[in-house]
Amino acid sequence: MMNQIALKAVLFDIDGTLIDSNDAHTQAWMQTLERHGHVVSYEQIRSLIGKGSDKVFAELLGIDSESALAKQIAKDRTQLLLSSFMANLNPTPGARLLVQHMRSEGLRLVIASSSGEELPALLAQAGLQDLLDTSVSSDEIKESKPDGDIIEVALQKAGVHPSEAVMIGDTPYDIAAAKAAGVKCIALRCGGYWDDAALSEAFAIFDDPATLLRHWPDSMLAG
Repeated sequence: MMNQIALKAVLFDIDGTLIDSNDAHTQAWMQTLERHGHVVSYEQIRSLIGKGSDKVFAELLGIDSESALAKQIAKDRTQLLLSSFMANLNPTPGARLLVQHMRSEGLRLVIASSSGEELPALLAQAGLQDLLDTSVSSDEIKESKPDGDIIEVALQKAGVHPSEAVMIGDTPYDIAAAKAAGVKCIALRCGGYWDDAALSEAFAIFDDPATLLRHWPDSMLAG
């Protein structure tokens, strides 16, 4: 086991990490794009969930996220997600218990998510809005995941050095973003889709927040 580090902050992804929402995001993208005349497969969208919408627009449609079309699609997708999917989403196993435990250890807790306007609703649906110190969304940064901008802003908000933080996410994009900012990443399998090979650059891999919590006292990252 590696020597224990002075952990001061935990940066959380939310979709697939703290709330089981990746499939809902996929369906909302598919249905919204179809309404705008773009038929894409489930696989095409699902493989991009975890990236920022700017990356999705560029890779799927070849358009700028600041274009009028992209802005309208983004608005419609958010409205569909909130109206048709949000109420049925559940936290991932152990999500609140893990966050509560980390808060009890005095760690600074920051959401670093590719979600935009829907982020407050996701936090509320996951039952976590009262436990987190602050959040960073894709609206606040120039380049979204897998670029490291969102992690760098989260570090600034937490007031910590990269070596004093850990990222917890569920996609290769979380791992890449953390790595770009010099932060270790713990990957969770509960987001679905990605196998361990795709998550292999993570510092450690666990099934879900509940499993991570059980192993937390033995981790080099525990306080």
